[in-house]
Amino acid sequence: MTASSLNSREKRAAVSLASVFAFRMLGLFMLMPVLAIYGQDLAGFSPLWIGIAIGAYGLTQAVLQIPMGWLSDKIGRKKVIVGGLCVFALGSVIAATADSLQMVTVGRALQGMGAIASSLLAFASDLSRDEQRPKVMAVIGMSIGMSFAVAMLLGPMVAAAWGIAGIFWLTAALAILGIFIILFLVPKAVNKAPKGDTLASFTDIKKLIKHPQLARLDVGIMLLHLTLTTIFVALPGQLIANGLVASAHWQIYIPVLIFGFLLMAPMMIIAIRKEKEKQAFIASIALLILSMTAMALWVDSILGMALCMLAYFVAFNFLEATMPALVSRFSPANQKGSAMGVFSSGQFFGAFLGGILGGYVAQSTTAQAVFAAAAVVGLIWLILAWNMQVPPRSKMISLMTELSNEQQAQTLASRLVALPGVIEATVVCDENRSYLKINDKEFDLDQARKVAGLI
Repeated sequence: MTASSLNSREKRAAVSLASVFAFRMLGLFMLMPVLAIYGQDLAGFSPLWIGIAIGAYGLTQAVLQIPMGWLSDKIGRKKVIVGGLCVFALGSVIAATADSLQMVTVGRALQGMGAIASSLLAFASDLSRDEQRPKVMAVIGMSIGMSFAVAMLLGPMVAAAWGIAGIFWLTAALAILGIFIILFLVPKAVNKAPKGDTLASFTDIKKLIKHPQLARLDVGIMLLHLTLTTIFVALPGQLIANGLVASAHWQIYIPVLIFGFLLMAPMMIIAIRKEKEKQAFIASIALLILSMTAMALWVDSILGMALCMLAYFVAFNFLEATMPALVSRFSPANQKGSAMGVFSSGQFFGAFLGGILGGYVAQSTTAQAVFAAAAVVGLIWLILAWNMQVPPRSKMISLMTELSNEQQAQTLASRLVALPGVIEATVVCDENRSYLKINDKEFDLDQARKVAGLI
């Protein structure tokens, strides 16, 4: 076992926590491609309530995920995660037994109240070494992406066999399986990761929402997920109107998602290698707008809709993969946890707003207008993102330090920031930790450890 690879404990933590993350997201995503179809059989049906039910989890999750992360730091990660999964399972059972769309919405809102995302990520950080933490987070990130693809496959199949209730019962079972994994398979944490890397701080949040570049990204992720939820209020019904039965929708969703990823990957590689990240970012938003506009124009063609969806997911995947890295690069050295907390809340809030927008437009007009409304949202984002800056490529690291007062902390920060490759240095006396934003090509870790008194 080398220092550059995950040890057995980190592998176990990565796989088990990624599984819990995936189970939860799978349960949330499976409903997206089917509720607009099967929800018509429930009492109280209207397109607006379909949209609200799809996005309801986003509101409660956006509000509670940061406080749940704080709570996990006070009473323990496992307690909060298990409690959140219990609430998630309860919401699933309420939705499974509901006979009205309004009660399904209550169940979905309860699912969102089991907001354990920040606690899971903090737990993953506690269970990994500083240098291996990005790999553990990458495993979790991949599991979320895979859960969306699997949900697009399973959702229509499960709903065709057992209806909406079947999806919620499966979701409840996955939540219980997640509780078992947390209690019996996830290793015990023997240390806590640096708070600045993992958890949001209220003081930092107030500063970060005023950061012009981070604010662009926070609004951007909100608008991106707003378009996604808006589209899925109308898309399933339109595919049926075009002659594709609900149980066969996966035959479009899965190829679109697979090829969307395959086409996105070289786009990202070229953008990074040729240092054209901003141009690729703006082009992706433009592609997003074009795809949704074309979707409105080709609304009566299955082939046209499929091609538009492919273009949409090429753009969506690129933006979804790029934006968290940009948030990290813009974040002050000791405020990554706060920056990512605000960013994630924006993502979930966007899902809620998208449900309302899609439902309202679908109820008032046609599916064509829903896709056009989503395109207008994309245009607003393009205008906001046009003057976005791209920061130099960097990574975050943290070092333990032994300090007795603020004067020592300021002196150490001045010495660290003077080192080659150090872009920014923040020393937090209360945590006995130094946070560094670095250029990896120029940075010498041993030299920094020597300055910090660790060698």
